[in-house]
Amino acid sequence: MTTGAARDHRGVHGPAVPRHDRAQDTGHGQDENGHDQDDLDAPWPRGISRQATMRISDVLRALGQEFPSVSHSKLRFLEEQGLIEPVRTPSGYRQYSQADVERLRFVLTEQRDSYMPLKVIKERLAAMDADPDSAEHPAPRLAGVAAPARRRWTAQSVADAAGVTEEFVQDLARAGLLPASGSTFGSGAVDVARIAGALAEFGIEPRHLRSFRTSADRQVALVDQVVAPLRSQQASAARGRAASMASDMGELFTRLHAAWVRQGIDELG
Repeated sequence: MTTGAARDHRGVHGPAVPRHDRAQDTGHGQDENGHDQDDLDAPWPRGISRQATMRISDVLRALGQEFPSVSHSKLRFLEEQGLIEPVRTPSGYRQYSQADVERLRFVLTEQRDSYMPLKVIKERLAAMDADPDSAEHPAPRLAGVAAPARRRWTAQSVADAAGVTEEFVQDLARAGLLPASGSTFGSGAVDVARIAGALAEFGIEPRHLRSFRTSADRQVALVDQVVAPLRSQQASAARGRAASMASDMGELFTRLHAAWVRQGIDELG
């Protein structure tokens, strides 16, 4: 059974390493500059507590505002995929550290914002662990601090963020390109408005983009058809796998569409 103390000296990946072995160069667990050797050997992110004191409900509360769809099954699936490794208590309960929550936040952000497959996210985490101090890595946010409330996007705020007019945003909504909830929009509306605004400079109007939206909806429906059997299962691991499969298929659909567009453009030349 893995204990919190053992996990503090092994990081998230790999076997536990005794303190005396890791500090043998200095003999006191510190480098020549007085820095704690355990912290220097720790994986990303450094400088954040690795003491496992958070229950799974605490983790869901810390991530819930930023990732409202995160669930017990999602966390357990990510654990099965080797992206996170909570400590198990003698009673079998999972406990997480603030550093664990930061790693989870990174994984969920990459899936949501970049549609990145878990395999690629795992490879990037491994690279970050190999060089935790690289300036290229995202700066961790203190896991114990609650994420800001999800922003409510109005037509005007979408227009301001995307650099288009409010009337243009309304035209996109009327064309069915920006599904709204009452008078507000999701955060993805900004990207759609920004891209549609750039296309408008070539004379492409919102009405011309309806077929693109229809095609995207059909792809989502196909993904739903594939993952529905897993999502309907009671096992938390199955539901987590369904969410990951949906994300991976979405990325593949995006790449396939881009490849076809590039091929067609090349043939025009």
